[in-house]
Amino acid sequence: MSVLRSRAVGCGHYLPERVITNEEIARTLDTSDEWIVSRTGIKRRHVAADDEMTSDLAIAAAERALAAAGMSGNDLDAIVLATATPDQTFPSTATRVQDALGMRRGYAFDIQAVCAGFIYALANANGLILSGMAERVLVIGAETFSRILDWQDRSTCVLFGDGAGAVVLEGGLGVGTAEDRGVLGTCLHSDGAHNRILYVSGGPSSTRDAGVLKMEGREVFRHAVQKLAEVADEVMEKVGVTGADVDWIVPHQANIRIIESTAKRAGVPMDKVVVTVADHGNTSAASIPLALSSAVADGRIQPGHLLLMEGIGGGLAWGSALLRW
Repeated sequence: MSVLRSRAVGCGHYLPERVITNEEIARTLDTSDEWIVSRTGIKRRHVAADDEMTSDLAIAAAERALAAAGMSGNDLDAIVLATATPDQTFPSTATRVQDALGMRRGYAFDIQAVCAGFIYALANANGLILSGMAERVLVIGAETFSRILDWQDRSTCVLFGDGAGAVVLEGGLGVGTAEDRGVLGTCLHSDGAHNRILYVSGGPSSTRDAGVLKMEGREVFRHAVQKLAEVADEVMEKVGVTGADVDWIVPHQANIRIIESTAKRAGVPMDKVVVTVADHGNTSAASIPLALSSAVADGRIQPGHLLLMEGIGGGLAWGSALLRW
């Protein structure tokens, strides 16, 4: 029986030129490269230039994804952009990208689920294709987290970076098995009871300014390890595969210890896990598509490979997806 699938037909990513190393941070804060690496696995992060906005990063990644897919902006029916650091309160950053790509039809909108944003955006884009509301959807994760950091808070400023990644999805027919190319399953969750362990201190209707990121690191770590393992199991059970069937885990790049724990729970060895956290830090909604695009670019991810993606962020919001490349 034929079924409609959302197939990935191109991807791309963009990182700002400026790189901040742990040693540079240690010159102004009471920390060290050894301390940061041992606890997070992060060695460096990219930071947007003063005149670079989230939309600029998103546009660059989008252009590369479209080029890989052999498409132009006007070939798209929709853009779904995941970000927690939009250019403006409104309109959506996605509409800025739409205009820059020369997309004169269809629609574009933002999704805000912080570090789980790309999984939420992918699930929504998949839904648009399966429902017949779109045939081709550009899914983007883009962030300039450097703009909402307290650079005097060593517990948070060392963790995050800026960047963008994008994937083009296109509807195509499969036979309804786990061997089909495309999105095979997604699982989304949230629990607002944990709002205060990871949040930004500002907002238009509260403080009327952007605020800065606040985090209870130990609590976030505890929830991340448990919930990411559970949601990975959930999506594999939903699709009918096991860790042995997975070619690559492409996880949210938050912390190497969380990544290792999730891979162990899923029964996938670390040599099948795409890890970019050392060079990019936590780029929130951009981290999964950044890692994905990097692994496609260097040839690790090949057509037919089964990818397990998962992420968790403020909200708390978390989710997972299985995609056959």
